[in-house]
Amino acid sequence: MNPQVTTAAPEPEDLGSGSMFDAIAERYDRLNRILSLGLDHGWRRRTVEALGLGPDARVLDLATGTADLAIAVASQHPSARVTGSDPSGNMLAIGEQKVGERGLADRISLEQGDAQSLPYPDDRFDGCCIAFGIRNVPDRAKALREMARVVRPGGRVAILELAEPDHGLLALGARFYIRVLVPRIGAWLSGAREYRYLQESIQAFPPAEVFAATMREAGLDVLGVHPLTFGVVNLYVARVP
Repeated sequence: MNPQVTTAAPEPEDLGSGSMFDAIAERYDRLNRILSLGLDHGWRRRTVEALGLGPDARVLDLATGTADLAIAVASQHPSARVTGSDPSGNMLAIGEQKVGERGLADRISLEQGDAQSLPYPDDRFDGCCIAFGIRNVPDRAKALREMARVVRPGGRVAILELAEPDHGLLALGARFYIRVLVPRIGAWLSGAREYRYLQESIQAFPPAEVFAATMREAGLDVLGVHPLTFGVVNLYVARVP
C-alpha cells in the first residue's frame, strides 16, 4: 500500500469521510492528545480490556486511523494478531510507520476498507473494536451487522465513542469544552474546519440508550454501556450470540 499524501481541505460533503481524514492525517495524533487532555490512552486500554481476549486472538480494529487502538491490542495481548481497516490512506500510512517503529508489523496488518462492507468471511475474528469512528459511518446499523457477521459466536464487540454528558455541573463544563473549545483549539492548532465537524457530529450522535438499541437490532447482545471521564466518552460492550 502506497497511499498518496494529500493536504487539500475536503469539500463540505466529504466531512467525516476518508477524504477528510486524509487532509488532517499528519496532525491527527498531536491534536488528539491535546484535545483529549491525554486521556485517550486510558480510554483505549479500557476498550481492549472489554474485548476479553484469550491467547492467539484475531482482532479486527475498524476505523483504525493511525493504528493507536490496534497497537494497544497487540501491546496488551502479545500473541494477538490484529487487522486494522480504515478508509483513509494517509492515516494508514502514518499507522504503518508507527507499527513498524514498535516492531509489531508481524502481528498488525493495515488495509484500506469500509466498515459497511467488510471483505472478511463469517466468524473470522475473536473480537472487533472501533474507537471514535462509528460516529462517522453513514449507515451505522449496516456496519454493526457486519461486525456481528465477522466476529465468531461468543466473541465481543467494543465501541468507544465521544458523547455529550447530559446532567450535572461537570457535564456542563464538558459540553462547553466540546461545543466551544474543541473547534476553536482545533482551528487554532491546525487551521482546519474539520474540528467544527467534530463538535457537530458529537451533538448529532444518538443518546447511549438509542445507540445500544441499534446494536441489539443489528444482532448483538449488549453487555453494558460504560460512561468514562464524567460521560465525555461511552464504551459500548456487546457479545455476538
